Amino acid sequence: MEGKRAVRIQTSILNGAEKKLLVWLAERQPKWVVSDLLTIVGMIGSVMIAAGFILSNGNVNWLWLSIAGFIVNWYGDSLDGTIARVRGTQRPIYGYYLDHSVDVFNEAFMFIGIGLSYLMRLDIALLVFILYLCMTLNVSINAHLKSEFKLTYGKLGPTEFRVIAIILIMLIIFIPPFREFHTSVSLFGKEIALGPLDIPGLVILLILTIIYINTFIHDARGYAKMDPLPKKED
Repeated sequence: MEGKRAVRIQTSILNGAEKKLLVWLAERQPKWVVSDLLTIVGMIGSVMIAAGFILSNGNVNWLWLSIAGFIVNWYGDSLDGTIARVRGTQRPIYGYYLDHSVDVFNEAFMFIGIGLSYLMRLDIALLVFILYLCMTLNVSINAHLKSEFKLTYGKLGPTEFRVIAIILIMLIIFIPPFREFHTSVSLFGKEIALGPLDIPGLVILLILTIIYINTFIHDARGYAKMDPLPKKED
């Protein structure tokens, strides 16, 4: 679902194959499967992700629930807009509002869930979440100001990030040294403990920060040209 008259810009690595798969799936859904239902399915997937992470504190095999959650979340979140476009039942204003409002809840479940597990510190998970929200806000601003709905950054979109997350989870499940990794660093005289996904989380945080700053500078320069300072009258 996208904003009214906004042009979708999707240049992610998996975009071509994913688009064909989504259209194929949309054409084969029963009539009772509608966009709103798929949006709910996507939210259920995010709850599964969070539950799997939290329950993994007791047994690492609960992470399979998180993997299943990423698949369910992709299915609902990616297919809700596609099925509306395939059936010609788009509701641009309502769909845009609902989709992005629900996305906030979905991401909150995911990041808070992983932050409540032993895999990643809550503060690091929340920092990644905050930066993700900043990037999401930037997308919404551009959709409003220049009718561009950019879904990817640096050839990576939501689907690519889901795949990366699933790969990391599988490494934790199948490689004991990885899931048992713990270290600590000293920061301003304070010892900070780091778990298995803290370092990957910090790397992702750094990459997203660089992408966001570069995007912000590029967009700000573009808007400055579109909206120059008024000339002073003599």
